[in-house]
Amino acid sequence: MLGIGIVGLGYWGPNLVRNFSAAAEAEVRCVADRDAARLQKIHSLYPAVDLLSEATEVFQRSDIDAVVLATPINTHFPLAKMALEAGKHVLVEKPLATSRAEVLELMEIADRKGLQLMVDHTFLYTGAVQKIKSLVDSGELGELQYFDSTRINLGLFNPNWSVIWDLAVHDLSIFDYISSGKKPVAVSATGISHTQMGIEDIAYISLFFNDSTIAHITSSWISPVKIRKTMIGGSKKMVIYDDVEPTEKIKIYDSGFSVSSPEDMHRWLVDYRFGDIAIPKIAQTEALLGVAQDFVSAIVRGTRPISDRESGLNVVTILEAAQQSVKQRGQTVSLV
Repeated sequence: MLGIGIVGLGYWGPNLVRNFSAAAEAEVRCVADRDAARLQKIHSLYPAVDLLSEATEVFQRSDIDAVVLATPINTHFPLAKMALEAGKHVLVEKPLATSRAEVLELMEIADRKGLQLMVDHTFLYTGAVQKIKSLVDSGELGELQYFDSTRINLGLFNPNWSVIWDLAVHDLSIFDYISSGKKPVAVSATGISHTQMGIEDIAYISLFFNDSTIAHITSSWISPVKIRKTMIGGSKKMVIYDDVEPTEKIKIYDSGFSVSSPEDMHRWLVDYRFGDIAIPKIAQTEALLGVAQDFVSAIVRGTRPISDRESGLNVVTILEAAQQSVKQRGQTVSLV
């Protein structure tokens, strides 16, 4: 059994404990948090799990093969670095780190020590995103033309990191995955803070590519309603992915357009196609269990995880550039 240590028992940590406890070939042997009440809550559910107050205590244990970090974003890099240097495989809650340089350093350590480094981009393991990925890979949608995503709600404000790092990270990871790592050449972003914290609570990100693909992401903590909707346009078909919808999360539209070559250069002819709407059946397995099993498989069998370190690097590269663009009032930042 693979010995797992989990650091951080705030919002996400208990979910990780539950799913790693259910994962095959793994055993949660200890958890760490400085909050005694959080530790006791875990103890009441998992009495055999050791309770620790410091992350370093997890890293020092010989019975721990892999560490899972669910701590504040600014601690991801230093804690992941310590864990890797201690010879532990590492899974980090999104985002992987706070800069491209930090991610590259973690990747170098993992390579040097022969360890797995993975990021928890949970949405990649949902049945909905897996279905969209299959539609893109099979060519059913045709050439990818646009990705337009809205992820808004009221709260929760983070005093240390903007809404870009909290919410947009999900949409960036989804786009990176379904497009097989299609890399943008530039990013432009705008955002504003409506509090004295000075942290952007609403932001808009646009990604530009060398072809006709474009991606746009809206993120907000100050919306009166919760919306999780993504529109994906292909040259053959289009998809609407609504994560708030309980049963019909994906709708495939057999709709599109074509432009005829004009005899008169001033009269372009555009033909529109309105076909059927299909609602595919989506697997209902818990995404976080998929993350846990993927991490364990990567360690035990050497398989490449879906949410691998390259996914983490691609997303953090864009997040860092987007934050830079926000500070420059939307100025385009090159990624090449």
